[in-house]
Amino acid sequence: MATRELQRAPSILPLYARAAAPLLPGSSLLPFVGGRGGEIPDLELTLAQVRVDPDRLAAYVHVCGLSLRETLPATYPHVLAFPLHLALMADRSFPFGAVGLVHVANRITLHRPIHVEEPLDLRVRATPLSEHPRGRTFSLVSEARIGGDLVWEDVSTMLRRGGSSARPPADSGTTPADETAPASAEWRLPGDLGRRYAAVSGDRNPTHMHALSAKAFGFPRAIAHGMWTKARCLAALEGLLPETYSVEVRFRRPIELPAKVAFASTVEAGKIDFAVRGAKRATPHLDGNIEPAGVRAQAGASAPGGDRASLSGDAAADIEERSRP
Repeated sequence: MATRELQRAPSILPLYARAAAPLLPGSSLLPFVGGRGGEIPDLELTLAQVRVDPDRLAAYVHVCGLSLRETLPATYPHVLAFPLHLALMADRSFPFGAVGLVHVANRITLHRPIHVEEPLDLRVRATPLSEHPRGRTFSLVSEARIGGDLVWEDVSTMLRRGGSSARPPADSGTTPADETAPASAEWRLPGDLGRRYAAVSGDRNPTHMHALSAKAFGFPRAIAHGMWTKARCLAALEGLLPETYSVEVRFRRPIELPAKVAFASTVEAGKIDFAVRGAKRATPHLDGNIEPAGVRAQAGASAPGGDRASLSGDAAADIEERSRP
């Protein structure tokens, strides 16, 4: 695998311009436009000694409803790694642009608490493409190390819709416990939530920014960021979180803003199941679970980019149904 060492965090706005460029007519003639490769490039991006901006962190925890502590929320290193995600997907060798991809699942493992003053060495790579009933998937695998020790991992599974011969996974006929649990809280999400989260995370995907830009991708209104929803769930569960843990979510139907949603959770044998659904019609938006990191390792969790993506078939179907132009 080729490794490219970055000297500074990439600027996000130019990367978004490059990521969206393949959607424009005649873009293939431009030398800087990506989407020229046939497969995911065997490339890893690294960025050393990444430090947390205290003001930006404070703004992030405020928007997500988290508590400001001496250690980072498990979702915050994802924000630090996000510019590397965009840089990788904007590379000329990448097979398609980042804009238009669907984030269907995310798994984070926190191996130890990370103090806000500890600099992180970040690594990001992408797994090969896999067939999916709704297209093809790949995962962005991110790692954070301190002094050479792995302290945090993140696997974001992305769907590129269209052109697949894969069959949908068989319906197990079971309903997750978190979908039947009574709601413990209701959240009112304002219409500008996408812009507020974009300001603190850097994720300015047009589907989140405004109804007009969201309509270009088939959404009637702007939609909430999946990673905001995940962070908000962790905020609701802060008092129950172990010191080290894995938290995995599936993103199902997108939340169209403004919205009112319900949060539910169950705790059994050290495992936490949780879900976000529509407050009126119980529309499923997210479901997830949390386990102590040691339990996950002993159970033999699947490798990043492996068959975990197949668990998101219903999520991808739901999202595609709502986002079809």
